[in-house]
Amino acid sequence: MSAPALTEPLSLPCGAILPNRIAKAAMTEGLATADGVPTDELERLYGLWSDGGAGMLLSGNIQVDRDHLERPGNVVIQGEPDAGLRSRLERWAKTATRGGNHFWAQISHAGRQTQAAVNPHPKAPSAVKLGLPGGQFGEPVALTIDEIHDIRDRFAIAAKTVKETGFTGAQIHAAHGYLLSSFLSPRANQRDDIYGGSLENRARFLLETVAAVRDAVGPDFPIAVKLNSADFQRGGFRFEDSLQVAQWLGQAGIDLLEISGGNYEQPKLLGIEGMESEETQNVAPSTARREAYFVDFALAMQEKVTVPLMVTGGFRSRAAMDYALESGAADIVGIGRPFCHMPDAAKRLFAGLDALPTPEDNLALIPGWLGFLKRFQLFKAIDGFATTYWFYSQLYALGRTGNTVPDRSVFAAFREVEATHKQLMKERSEG
Repeated sequence: MSAPALTEPLSLPCGAILPNRIAKAAMTEGLATADGVPTDELERLYGLWSDGGAGMLLSGNIQVDRDHLERPGNVVIQGEPDAGLRSRLERWAKTATRGGNHFWAQISHAGRQTQAAVNPHPKAPSAVKLGLPGGQFGEPVALTIDEIHDIRDRFAIAAKTVKETGFTGAQIHAAHGYLLSSFLSPRANQRDDIYGGSLENRARFLLETVAAVRDAVGPDFPIAVKLNSADFQRGGFRFEDSLQVAQWLGQAGIDLLEISGGNYEQPKLLGIEGMESEETQNVAPSTARREAYFVDFALAMQEKVTVPLMVTGGFRSRAAMDYALESGAADIVGIGRPFCHMPDAAKRLFAGLDALPTPEDNLALIPGWLGFLKRFQLFKAIDGFATTYWFYSQLYALGRTGNTVPDRSVFAAFREVEATHKQLMKERSEG
């Protein structure tokens, strides 16, 4: 049997069919109102992406709690939506599927990675603060069991809502250090009840959430989970843990598993080195293909897991994408940042483009003559996160005007994003 090509459809266990093997990965857009309602800008952005050829689009974080945002401008579905929010969700979904593609909602709760300006005391599995300098994140408070059950039910309500408003699938975000991910980590989860301790207990919240979502949407609606291959931190969630959780998720009946990794303390998801040394994982390093960050983990996982896998992170060349499919590491390739400056990236790849452009190679907050600073992990992280703001700025431009601004500097992008966040927080406080 020949290996699948990027243009081939993918059939999921629930019966849904993705028209090709490229997914626009979830990226935080920051284009909702201060109250978490989708806007015309968000519709325009997803219309461009729908026209751009990817078989499936994943939304950025749709939060189930307005007091636990990943950043200002997140969409929020907290409980049953009112008529106004439902109408805007319907408009967003209709525009985002106009190209015949799927559009899935990434449903999330930021947990202890909520900025202190949004919530100085965010909820978490345990009262373990993020190990980051600067005071950007507050002192977390451990969830009660009743609160855990309430959040589980909010995920189910949000999934039911997006199904009713025209989305074609839902992804439960259990990666990158957000709430469900932090429950999986023995470093962040130090509970001594049924939601802490053993891996089975640490995975209980996630598995109960998957079951609640499936009950809410029925058997034919695609459910995905985004899971860390590892946290890459000492004492954190390891690959062996991830492999076991992936097997449990397969038994729970999910339709797609997206492999990623890292968290705010160790931001492997952005290709950025964290503030501490990385813990070695029990996966052989690739000798040929290191463009995509998590292909090796997916290859090792495929031996034990039957659920279709989506691999996201670092894909730029057509050769690396083909390799991921041909090797069996991935059933679908997730692409993120290139869609920020080339919204029709999928169509261009299908037409024969060999590699997606990498403007990030020429972006830096720290100028070249201060390059020696990048020998220190703190400055590497600062430079990497500042570059991320350039991509946020491109999403703003696409949403507002339909065009990118490739000549915008990192400094200008940083100022724009910070000003936008400040304005949204002001509106939030006044509302």
